[in-house]
This record gives sequence, C-alpha cells and structure tokens, in this order.
Amino acid sequence: MVMLNDEMKETFEKAKPYPFATASKSGIPNVVPINFVMLVADDCVWLADNFMKKTLANVQENPKGAIYLWDAKGKKCFQIKGDVVVKTSGPDFEKMKKMVHDQKPELPAKSLLEMKITDVFECNPGPDAGKKLL
Repeated sequence: MVMLNDEMKETFEKAKPYPFATASKSGIPNVVPINFVMLVADDCVWLADNFMKKTLANVQENPKGAIYLWDAKGKKCFQIKGDVVVKTSGPDFEKMKKMVHDQKPELPAKSLLEMKITDVFECNPGPDAGKKLL
C-alpha cells in the first residue's frame, strides 16, 4: 500500500484544480481539470463526477488514473497514479454527494471515482524528474 507523506499531502492541498488523466482501453488519452478532489486517506483520493463523459468511459474500461500535483509557490510537483473504482451508491457515494452539495447544491454529483494510490513520481525538472518516490 502506498501512503502519501506530509510533503505530498501539503502539495495536494495547494494544487487546485487537479489535472486528472485517464486513457481508454485502446490507449487514447484524456485529461481534465477537476475541482472536487478530496484526499480522504493517505492512500485514497475521491473525485466527484459532475460532468464526466470521456473520463468516466475511460475508467470504466481501463480503471487507472493519474493526478498531477503542482505547488508553484513552493516549487513542488508530484504525479500520483492509482486504481479507480466508480461508485454510484453506498455510504462513500452519499458522503461525497453531500460534500459537493454543501458547496454547490446545483451540481449533480453523479458518481464517485475512488482512486487507491499505487505510485508517486517526482515531476520537477532536473536529474530526478520521473523518479519513482513511492
């Protein structure tokens, strides 16, 4: 199990919006900025699906995703990758839906993408760029 450290969690908090990348089963990439992204545990990220089409289709046929974390002020950058499960019911889905509606009641909060973190990479330029950290 991969657990984000304090530096990574701090960068996560400063990274809005969150570019989220997926690919179809045939390898066609897609990346979208998402604001409703929550680090719910050191190894788990929730992404709220309000308007996803290609992203949702991609994770349904290829359940992998990557989030790019960038803190321009602190000059920190990480890429986290993980396995994604789509939830449309249950306690986690209802909790995510409430979190979204508390901030923006007009949003649909159609589904919850739960990403279990599997890898973390350095993405600052330099000799360690692309180095696997976790």
